[in-house]
Amino acid sequence: MKKKRKILSILGVLVALGLIYIGLLQFKISQYSDVEAPKNADYLIVLGASVRGTVPSLAFASRINAATKYLKENKDTVVIASGGKGPGEDISEAESIKIELVKQGISESRIILEDRSTDTYENIDYSKKLIPEDAKLGLVVTNTFHLYRAISIARDQGLDVQGLPAKTPLKALVKSYTREYLAITKFYLKRYILD
Repeated sequence: MKKKRKILSILGVLVALGLIYIGLLQFKISQYSDVEAPKNADYLIVLGASVRGTVPSLAFASRINAATKYLKENKDTVVIASGGKGPGEDISEAESIKIELVKQGISESRIILEDRSTDTYENIDYSKKLIPEDAKLGLVVTNTFHLYRAISIARDQGLDVQGLPAKTPLKALVKSYTREYLAITKFYLKRYILD
């Protein structure tokens, strides 16, 4: 009986620590998800997400729509469409961004393609090489749940960027946040322990 109580106590402590950790992650995410993006950025980096055939997922479409709105209001801003071609995708994520932006009235001449990356680290790394030489102010465009990690990765790679948050569709909330907690944990391990 004592052994059972001890195991339950340990489990209780672990669950409590887990909930505190998730609460802290959620606090960090929320600090980045309501930011007001500065006007007249020199460039945007739109981070890719899943494409079903040629159609962007709901979360991805939200990123593209946020970028479109910003680009229409800030006529001199160029956009780096970032994302390679993954399983089940008929076109690269970058190509999908370009198609949707052009459909919504953004000139092709403002769009730079980065179509090799397979994750957020590569999105930033490969996009960094395509930033116009004289550019200073940059924004990373992604969903609210992803912005904290994306900006942290960009800053770790020497980019002084801010965020342009795109809404996370209700349908994708639970799955997106669960995956993001794991991805942030992996990011912390890589940054503080494995390096």
